[in-house]
Amino acid sequence: MIIGLTGGIATGKSTVAEMLKEFGLPVVDADFIAKEVMQPEGAAFDEVISEFGSDIVQEDGTINRALLGQRIFSNEEERLKLNAIVHPKVRKEMRRAAVSYTAEGHAHVVLDIPLLYESNLFHMVDRVLLIYVSPAVQLQRLIKRDQSGEEQARARIAAQIPIDEKESRADGVISNDGTKAETRQELEQLLSQWNILKKP
Repeated sequence: MIIGLTGGIATGKSTVAEMLKEFGLPVVDADFIAKEVMQPEGAAFDEVISEFGSDIVQEDGTINRALLGQRIFSNEEERLKLNAIVHPKVRKEMRRAAVSYTAEGHAHVVLDIPLLYESNLFHMVDRVLLIYVSPAVQLQRLIKRDQSGEEQARARIAAQIPIDEKESRADGVISNDGTKAETRQELEQLLSQWNILKKP
């Protein structure tokens, strides 16, 4: 089974990804792969430089992600251009990794895809596991995590599909409003329900 792990910004998805690894499930991280394909040896590097200019290349030969981020954050057209270059390569690599883990004998593989809903990638997974926190907690955590102002945090949250809307389309939901121990217990119960958790 291919499980799509997702959530909203600052909902604690990375925390749950680590728990899934502890339970013996391989996790393929979309964000990590996106960084890899934009490295000098990566599949997207040359195309990104061609599209956005050599001024985004730093002295060490790598892409200045902060500068590129600033350029695309407030420009929808530029953001879509970057996504059109990077996303297909990330998906291809994620599929390759999933096939590789399956060939190694793993019955279940987790694809950690932050923008699964926004990019409509349901076709890549068998089930969607959503990490949920209430909108108020999400805002509070994002402000604390990024040391940002409330207005900026609200804008970043608004750029994604609302977490409550995502919840209605998920196959499984883990609430992460409480403690890590509570989240882990919920996850353990869900994995048992899905017949995934390896019994001692």
